[in-house]
Amino acid sequence: MGHRSPRNGPGAVLAAIGPFVAYHPLMFYRPGAEAHGLPHDPLKACVAPRPIGWISTVSADGRVNLAPYSFFNMFASSPPVIGYCSNGRTPFGAKDTVSNIEATGQFVYSMATWDLREAMNESSAPVAPDVDEFQYAGLEAAPSTLVKPPRVAASPIAFECELHQVVELPSTNPDARNVLVLGKVVGVHISDDVLNEGLVDLTRVKPIARLGYRDYAVVEKVFSMNPPRVGS
Repeated sequence: MGHRSPRNGPGAVLAAIGPFVAYHPLMFYRPGAEAHGLPHDPLKACVAPRPIGWISTVSADGRVNLAPYSFFNMFASSPPVIGYCSNGRTPFGAKDTVSNIEATGQFVYSMATWDLREAMNESSAPVAPDVDEFQYAGLEAAPSTLVKPPRVAASPIAFECELHQVVELPSTNPDARNVLVLGKVVGVHISDDVLNEGLVDLTRVKPIARLGYRDYAVVEKVFSMNPPRVGS
């Protein structure tokens, strides 16, 4: 069972608040080794917000698939590389997204936005492999330029990708893979509607992100900071 550190113990966080110092008691537990003692697993809520990788693929025999993944991010910019992690399996077996990418070497990321939140959620349903999630979620598919998988037509931003690497991660279930899929971005689509003086205006895009539990966040306010200069 997880435990809480004493007020002035080694696990307490020392925080400076103006001229004052305060100790924040912490709970501590070892994932997989002891229970956290909370009503729900807190782990995902502690790494948030997480961008949503809305990934479309096409199988070797031409079946279209679309699914959202909350373990997603950009890992490099030169060349641009994005990646997502697939955990577990569906009632029908291995997840189609991973299988399709391994078979064809291609996928497309479409940005999930506030306006598309319900359709994004619908596309996460564990349907059979022969079900087209675009149709299931009431979404129009737009053709890509360089790869076969289509993009979500209503999404203002989409990346066409070619597979770079599949990394097998540890899994506590021998029948379910935890897989990190990395792809090189070979094409970028940006709607003119979300550009403001040549910059992508995320307050126009309103991307949504995953939090913990059943919670999401939406970007409606941004702020800027200049990086510090040293020796000037």
